[in-house]
Amino acid sequence: METITLTVNTVKVEVKPGTTVLEAARMAGFEIPTMCDNAETEHFASCMVCVVKDARNGALLPACSSPAQEGTTLITDDAEVLEARKMAIELLMSEHVGDCEAPCRVACPSNMDIPVMNRLIAAGQFAEALKVVNRDIILPGVLGSICPAPCEGVCRRKVVDEAVSICLLKRFLYDAGPKPEPFEWLTNAPSVCVVGAGPAGLTAAYFLRKRGYRVDLLFKEETPGGSLRYHLPDGLLDLAVLDAEVETIRAAGVTFRPGVLVDQVQFDALVQEYDAIVLATGNFTENSHGWSLQHDEKALYADKQSYRTSMEKVFAVGNVLRSGKLAVRSAGQGKEVAFSVEQFLSGQPVIGEPVRFNSTIGRIIPDEYAEYMKRASALPRHSPNIHNTHSEPTLSASAKGSIAAKGFALDEAIAEAKRCMDCDCRKADDCLLRQHAERFRIAKKRFASSERVRVSRQLTAGMVVYEPGKCIKCGICVRLTAKYSERFGFTFIGRGFDVVVGAPLDATLDEALKETAEIVVKACPTGALGAFAPLVKQGNNR
Repeated sequence: METITLTVNTVKVEVKPGTTVLEAARMAGFEIPTMCDNAETEHFASCMVCVVKDARNGALLPACSSPAQEGTTLITDDAEVLEARKMAIELLMSEHVGDCEAPCRVACPSNMDIPVMNRLIAAGQFAEALKVVNRDIILPGVLGSICPAPCEGVCRRKVVDEAVSICLLKRFLYDAGPKPEPFEWLTNAPSVCVVGAGPAGLTAAYFLRKRGYRVDLLFKEETPGGSLRYHLPDGLLDLAVLDAEVETIRAAGVTFRPGVLVDQVQFDALVQEYDAIVLATGNFTENSHGWSLQHDEKALYADKQSYRTSMEKVFAVGNVLRSGKLAVRSAGQGKEVAFSVEQFLSGQPVIGEPVRFNSTIGRIIPDEYAEYMKRASALPRHSPNIHNTHSEPTLSASAKGSIAAKGFALDEAIAEAKRCMDCDCRKADDCLLRQHAERFRIAKKRFASSERVRVSRQLTAGMVVYEPGKCIKCGICVRLTAKYSERFGFTFIGRGFDVVVGAPLDATLDEALKETAEIVVKACPTGALGAFAPLVKQGNNR
């Protein structure tokens, strides 16, 4: 059979006639980023993210639709190619209207995925909702009681009436959901010492244990809790809640060592004994001066991203870095420092928790309120009914008593969660546009116009949402709905710069995606087509 020989960078490769440059490059072992390429459809170059260079004439070609040619030498990774791809992503992002992460999550010092928590509570999936919380917060009962709720301060629901009651929903899950399971040990696990059992120390110990390390938690008091137990005003926190969450951390396999005051001698011994140390001792004190670490009169010095101190195996979090009253901030740092310690112990560069690219649209305007409210309950913010007797069989007797005294009943929690306007992206982790924006470190507003496109949302009766402002006009949904013979499907509407993708003839989204909702949602390379929950196949869905 006749073959074509070409060179990709320095690698010669033989391919069949009709093979695209993209396929040839992959056969040669080179990965080229794509957006509009889809294995189920014919090639349709639109995004220009996959460009490569023809070495003969310097021309830039879309790899997904250009056929391989005999004797061609292609360059996939020089400075000009990489800059062209970056510019293509920046042009696509200049028209993008949507948030990767909801403002509430960005404002949360622990970066908790609040919209997903809300959707699961609204669906009555309390155990799953608590798992979402525990990915970032292991003290939901404590923080649900005392957190000043910076997340609620930026909640977009405030422009309609009042913010969603996020903290009380988090506290509800503390009572309603099962507690985390203990973790397995790593083989020959390194040992980590955490000094201090306040919100930062407790959280750091848990998330380090979650990574499989042997963790000893040292603290000078006889009972753990730090500032949560000893410095809060009387009555602000039910200590039974704190005790229960401390036991969750103990049950995960953390070893508690009370009554240990770490002076200079003790500190030097810990440095010799442990593979890594996390200092979470609360406010900087005279005792802290003697630890052989760089500091001023008020705080230890540590890198702001990694929390690494002047000693490579020693990290510091919480008030020892900056005195403050936000327990949720200290807890957030406790979670983040676990990333840095793991990087150190595994020999990676110590850079801390990765910071993801986040597209933001800023304030929404009155014309957009209705778009955000299409799926949200119009009911006002709920206040807990303190007289509720909680007859729901889902909750334990102790949970019923705690919630009745302080928080939401089951039906109240569901109703409040349904007020969330779902400001996040349903494909925040899978959006190729976001992934490429991170990879190429784009400038978000390089080609942005002075006035953005208005937010628009179309919903099916089920769980699908279409947001035209996130569409890159790649046409994948157009080709797929045609391939699977949708009666209406999607099409290109308009011409030139004004072209949009949508259902023709004023058809509804339900009519357009009657057979192919699951297929096109999965294939969409951005968050333009997403789902609020896993889709159930219907009709002739494949």
